[in-house]
Amino acid sequence: MTRFAAPISEQIWDMKYRLKEADGTPVDRTVEDTWRRIARSLAQVEKEPEVWEAKFFSALEDFKYLPAGRITAGAGTGRKVTLFNCFVMGTIPDSMGGIFDMLKEAALTMQQGGGIGYDFSTIRPKGAPVAGVAADASGPLSFMDVWDAMCRTIMSAGSRRGAMMATMRCDHPDIEQFITAKSDSARLRMFNLSVLVTDPFMEAVKADGPWDLQYGGKIYHTLQARDLWNKIMKSTYDFAEPGVIFIDRINKANNLSYVETIAATNPCGEQPLPPYGACLLGSINLARLVKNPFDKDAGIDMAALDDLVRTAVRMMDNVVDASNFPLPQQAEEAQNKRRIGLGVTGLADALLMVGLEYGTDAAAAKAEEWLKLIARASYLASVDLAKEKGAFPLFDAEKYLASGNMIQMDDDVREAIRSHGIRNALLTSIAPTGTISLYAGNVSSGIEPVFAYAYTRKVLQKDGSRTEEEVVDYAVQMWRDKFGDAPLPGYFVNAQTLAPLAHVKMQAAAQKWVDSSISKTINCPEDISFEAFKDVYMSAFESGCKGCTTYRPNDVTGSVLSVSESSEKAPEADTGAEVIYMAEPLDRPQALEGHTYKLRWPDSEHAIYLTINDILINGHRRPFEVFINSKNMEHYAWTLALTRMISAVFRRGGDVSFVVEELKAVFDPRGGAWMQGKYIPSILAAIGGVIEQHLIRIGFIEGEGMGLKSDPQKQVVNLDNAPRGKACPSCGQFDMRMVEGCMTCGSCGHSKCG
Repeated sequence: MTRFAAPISEQIWDMKYRLKEADGTPVDRTVEDTWRRIARSLAQVEKEPEVWEAKFFSALEDFKYLPAGRITAGAGTGRKVTLFNCFVMGTIPDSMGGIFDMLKEAALTMQQGGGIGYDFSTIRPKGAPVAGVAADASGPLSFMDVWDAMCRTIMSAGSRRGAMMATMRCDHPDIEQFITAKSDSARLRMFNLSVLVTDPFMEAVKADGPWDLQYGGKIYHTLQARDLWNKIMKSTYDFAEPGVIFIDRINKANNLSYVETIAATNPCGEQPLPPYGACLLGSINLARLVKNPFDKDAGIDMAALDDLVRTAVRMMDNVVDASNFPLPQQAEEAQNKRRIGLGVTGLADALLMVGLEYGTDAAAAKAEEWLKLIARASYLASVDLAKEKGAFPLFDAEKYLASGNMIQMDDDVREAIRSHGIRNALLTSIAPTGTISLYAGNVSSGIEPVFAYAYTRKVLQKDGSRTEEEVVDYAVQMWRDKFGDAPLPGYFVNAQTLAPLAHVKMQAAAQKWVDSSISKTINCPEDISFEAFKDVYMSAFESGCKGCTTYRPNDVTGSVLSVSESSEKAPEADTGAEVIYMAEPLDRPQALEGHTYKLRWPDSEHAIYLTINDILINGHRRPFEVFINSKNMEHYAWTLALTRMISAVFRRGGDVSFVVEELKAVFDPRGGAWMQGKYIPSILAAIGGVIEQHLIRIGFIEGEGMGLKSDPQKQVVNLDNAPRGKACPSCGQFDMRMVEGCMTCGSCGHSKCG
């Protein structure tokens, strides 16, 4: 039986991927059962399912090939779920009826667990006339607010956290408002935002020329391109959004440029997709394929890599036929083009095992070499599938070979495609792999550098107690197993010590042989100058990247965990915010001061009374406990549960304002109520509003009951003197970090991108 490399790996398997009955009884007794379930399910479309089940199981065994989370959790379960991670939805019509038809499609897709991407450039700008109703248009951002509310509603109904990408062209008249939309911390929280940057715009930026903002052939405004670019850069510098997508490059490099135009991506950006396009993801674990790690002759097992890639391509092609789809248009799009996104994980660990320092010219060259081998093997495997099962329906040999990656592919591959066709229009992509990388033994994620070589986390045990465990990077563990306590070589670098342009170098090297795109975060130091920050984006454009996502710790977005350059110690958070967190709950003092609030909900005969008691720490008040009471016995069970849960959160310290945000985001499907001239979407949202007013009253947060802003001067108790980053909304660990374009928890793998 396979032993997990670390307790965290087994915990993630149990929480996210292990098949269980509705009551929690495990169906998958071991991880081998999970692999067998996936292999059997994807082999069912084959003429010889038993033969291919064994082959597929071998690829999954020992975490060599890692299907994306949706496949691992959903294949063979019999549940009505999609095995595709994300979708780009249909083109939004510029009409009220069409817009809300698209909203319905988005809701149906998210209900099955798919993340979505939309281009909002097709909606007329704010203030444009609307024929026939004597009114002005409200603009695309107003409809993005509607999408945001829908996503919150889907979340509150019990589905997994939604993920959405919104894009807008750099020449849309509302682009300036789009760029700064998320400077309001309460707005568009369910969206990632990216600007579609065109080649003419970048040329105008470099030339400091004028730039027209236009819609429907009408120029609404002209400004200097460099001013608009600086506005994008300043927002990204301050708020980590919007991202930048080089859309002309994406369309020119698309193997299917002869039949589709792309204007949006999936939420994490690694899959630029046409209307109703879907992304199907999986990763080759390079860290598991290194022979003789840390020896002079260390290297990737090329034969094993070629065989594994060929098997993975076949498995992924079978997913197209095995998966459910939320909408018939998505099924048709997937069948017509059969695009897949085979990527890698463990790249940084593999480089360490062969003695190369991530971010150097030698490491970039080696990454490019490996990814070319994967691309080549993928194309040849897809040609073999075309011989056996037929090419994708929209295949046109001459047009296909004249576009995308085909132009640079080896002659023998091109000739094979010309002679036999190809099964899958696009084959490679590099997706976020945070959770599956932890599941596979804490290998480095995607093509990212190692984030931390070792850190300590608290693990919740079945009996409710917590134990501490060390989480060690896969390559570091391999080094320890081989050399004991010998110090790590100097080429062991991490994400925090790398220069931003070293990140760009690795992304550009990988992009050369990736059909779709890459989800990657370029970590920038907090003190990077604005001019140097802009150079990162210009370098990404000049070096051939299809997009760029950065993360710079700051007061608005918070800090990520960091590690010292020469240490294997647990990562520590930047304490610039002067907020200290406690690891264990406080004991309750004999007496506490507080306030009681009366809340009347229109649909209830009886009022709800909320008592919030505070504790004084270092001269500052902070909430300690909540009591919620009502004579209405229908409310008894949930008010008691809410009382206990909120009090438990308050007693553990930290910035607990997220409790208010979560409560206020709950939408009652039966409808909310108007209170004091404001629409409140649910009784829980009303309770959240009362708690918010109390936190403002005692000075724990700033504001007037609308957006939330934590006061960095409010100190809270710390029992173990270990400063932390932001708390994970899923597991509560203070281990949130920016990885591959998404805030991701290093403890449980929770990701904003799903």
